[in-house]
Amino acid sequence: MFKKILIANRGEIAVRVMRTAKKLGIATVAVYSDADRDAVHVAMADEAVHIGEAPSASSYLVIDRIVEACRSTGADAVHPGYGFLSENAMFAEALEKAGIAFVGPGVKAINAMGDKITSKKIAIEAGVNTVPGHTDVIKDAEHAVKIAAEIGYPVMLKASAGGGGKGMRIANDEAECRDGFERATSEARSSFGDDRVFIEKFVVQPRHIEIQVLADTHGNVVHLGERECSIQRRHQKVVEEAPSPFVDDATRKAMGEQAKTLARAVEYKSAGTVEFIVDKDRNFYFLEMNTRLQVEHPVTEWVTGLDLVEEMLNVAAGNKLKIKQSDVKMTGWAMETRIYAEDPARGFLPSIGRLKGYSEPVGENVRVDSGVTEGGEISMFYDPMISKLVTYGDDRIAAIDAMSEALNNYWIDGVTTNSSFLQAVMRHDRFRSGNITTGFIEEEFGDEFVAPDPDQEMQREFALVAALVKRIALERRVTLSGKLDPVKGSSLPDELVVDALGQSHVVKVDGYDGEWTLESDGKQFLVKSDFKVGGRQFVAQINDLGWVGSVAESGTSLTVSRSGYSMKCRVLEPRVAALTRHMIEKVPPDMSKFLVSPMPGLLIRVAVQAGQEVKAGEELAVVEAMKMENVLRAERDSVVAEILAEEGASLAVDQPIISFS
Repeated sequence: MFKKILIANRGEIAVRVMRTAKKLGIATVAVYSDADRDAVHVAMADEAVHIGEAPSASSYLVIDRIVEACRSTGADAVHPGYGFLSENAMFAEALEKAGIAFVGPGVKAINAMGDKITSKKIAIEAGVNTVPGHTDVIKDAEHAVKIAAEIGYPVMLKASAGGGGKGMRIANDEAECRDGFERATSEARSSFGDDRVFIEKFVVQPRHIEIQVLADTHGNVVHLGERECSIQRRHQKVVEEAPSPFVDDATRKAMGEQAKTLARAVEYKSAGTVEFIVDKDRNFYFLEMNTRLQVEHPVTEWVTGLDLVEEMLNVAAGNKLKIKQSDVKMTGWAMETRIYAEDPARGFLPSIGRLKGYSEPVGENVRVDSGVTEGGEISMFYDPMISKLVTYGDDRIAAIDAMSEALNNYWIDGVTTNSSFLQAVMRHDRFRSGNITTGFIEEEFGDEFVAPDPDQEMQREFALVAALVKRIALERRVTLSGKLDPVKGSSLPDELVVDALGQSHVVKVDGYDGEWTLESDGKQFLVKSDFKVGGRQFVAQINDLGWVGSVAESGTSLTVSRSGYSMKCRVLEPRVAALTRHMIEKVPPDMSKFLVSPMPGLLIRVAVQAGQEVKAGEELAVVEAMKMENVLRAERDSVVAEILAEEGASLAVDQPIISFS
């Protein structure tokens, strides 16, 4: 086995690889950019090497600097994680020339499977089922329209070198095909330095199901069953699970055998994933093969009991696989959600910033793969994923319920996350039934998600919590002023009014220092909590039942959140509440005559000019964030008054780009 490995990555996957390396007694080397100088993976490694500026093109994608880092530290192998250089054949070749082992497949497999056009041709030759389509490169938009018409709409335009949902567009007609070709080409050029695009038939009501394979240098190949990855947004996976609620034993065996056949066809070694699209009749078609460790590998690890990073290191060291196909058993159910720094209410746009508060859930059936800590920063330079939350259960519903509870106990403050959206998915009847497709999110939630209002019973719970948080703040205030009689508490109000969602909840409060009796709507509640002023996570026992949620203060308002629900409150003493209702509300400024940036990012194109008339739906500008292009369109017919930002400018959230007359 290797003595020292370098992890050519960052964040949670770098931490994940180091965890196994340390278990095996292997020394670790981290690499880091300017933005990651204080990152968790840097602190965790035995050694760390600075490799450049914050943009990945100046650091994590610079092959020579990583090879030099290996030489300077004496690392005898490199684990690439996923993303960055993990599927770059030139990187694997450079390591080979330097005499450094690459913890991944050979150059032949990377080249063959890294190009979607080539991989599809190889799959066809190997007898693997493939989606009907045009496997040659599309020359331009006109060529795309011609081929799409021959295949028949809907079609999928896909970047040949793509991955992670980038460089992919669905087109239902000629106009969408032209626009999709331009977007897919541009994203592919920006993300992969390769703008080749091809077209294939888009399978209606599809499921995205993938097979995990392991192969060694001695000709042994096994598959570890499937993962269901159909819950996607913009072609990026959001929820993954193993096994699939749709795959039966016969389909699992057939898909597994085809995955192994493809692996053998390219002389594969290491861990890899063969992705399939599966229709409603369980017909399955090859999509692509990822020649690396997948983001969602933990669900396979949990149901099989294997450590995939350990298996990869074992194979890279030249050893035989320790297991045979007959040894592979899938036990129980594992569920994974990706915790993103993004705002569901703003079209899931990235939310960058500093983690002012951070606390991960713990438990026997909970696993968190993360690479962040409190005080760390979610940077605009990299993917906005904070962590992967994984739960386990004896069956699928148990795993889902464990996920809901874990999400409820996950506290993140400082950036907006998709936690409330993930909670909504977990409790959705269609998801719980297993009746899902890759269109689930679009069909059930659309482009935005606003957390639903809590029902009446939950509103009362939230009002109780809000009132108690206010009471604790008042306790602290009078304590500091020396006015509190700890026994009588006579200077504290015994009644508070919580205004929320157009209703007023009167809450009577009695008690002090960790134990209170609250009364609302004629019902009494005994509440015990050690919550402190300034806290963000509220943990309590309410009538002997555990209650975990979060509270966030903003000006005179307090927002209480739990289980994916939120309620914005104002908590006042009765006399103040009565007077407040006569106050004039401050109206926010009218921004309807401006196009503002919905996210921090780079303004890569302004498509209009001053004085130009634009129609509703017409493209106005394109903002790039996290390597994804976001097209901003006109909401109504109007006339451009002024261009307020230049192409190439770095934009802040809500920064005006264009004004309209």
